[in-house]
Amino acid sequence: MTGPDTPGLAALRPRLPSPVQEVVDERFERRGVRLLLKRDDLIHPELIGNKWRKLAPNLAAAAGRPVVTFGGAWSNHLRATAAAGRLLGIPTVGVVRGDELAGRPLNLSLSRCAADGMRLHFVDRATYRRKASPRDLAGILRAADAEDAYVVPEGGSNAEAVRGCRALGAELRGRAEVVAVACGTGGTLAGLAAGLGTGMRALGVPVLKGGFLSAETEALQRAAFGGRRGTWSLDERFHGGGYARVPAELDAFAADFEQRHGLAVERLYVAKLLFGLVTLAGEGAFPRGTTVAAVVTGRPFP
Repeated sequence: MTGPDTPGLAALRPRLPSPVQEVVDERFERRGVRLLLKRDDLIHPELIGNKWRKLAPNLAAAAGRPVVTFGGAWSNHLRATAAAGRLLGIPTVGVVRGDELAGRPLNLSLSRCAADGMRLHFVDRATYRRKASPRDLAGILRAADAEDAYVVPEGGSNAEAVRGCRALGAELRGRAEVVAVACGTGGTLAGLAAGLGTGMRALGVPVLKGGFLSAETEALQRAAFGGRRGTWSLDERFHGGGYARVPAELDAFAADFEQRHGLAVERLYVAKLLFGLVTLAGEGAFPRGTTVAAVVTGRPFP
């Protein structure tokens, strides 16, 4: 278990456990369903939500060594890792998908990474896709002059991260029958499900197309715990066309939710989660008397 008192991480000063907020929304009320928001977006101003939960155990394992990790040009994970490096005084290297970006001005997200001291290394997309191969990973690390660095995978999801996310489930024990979270790489869902109590289930809402996340989540649970843990499932219908795709209907939904409840809704993950839950409630997927907790894993950037 990794927490705010873990040696070397005190400078990060997280707010744990994150607060739980009840939202009164007639789309749930008329179905006899309560909606809670697990405000993981309030854990830390820069290591937001599941980024704290996944990064903290990896930073502890790095034990002050440089950290190298991976992401796209708008990666929340890269920004969080860069911020952690600045706060902890450790070097960070970000391997960025797309060598065509190397000669261009940095976007807002990568500019933030660079301002926080992250050294950016751009690789072509074919090489990036092969980064899970030990041989190709070794080549990437050599080229990035990061052979001695501690490696954190894309999105931060590995066995350490999954064990760190188990605390999210533990914090919600007895609060809801269903706990839902938006999923990119499956690490948060894998840990969340393992931490929930008897009679609770986790629901993952993938934000990418492809139908690969069930196998990935099971593999992460095997790596972290030796096998499948908890009760969990996925609903693949709400990705909105794929990662970073925000169709007009989804954007309008998020703007309406913001107006109703005074919550700034992050579009790439949180909006898809909330849209999925409203749709499921309308379909009668939750029996009357059910309490659903939605994990708010981030907030809009910048």
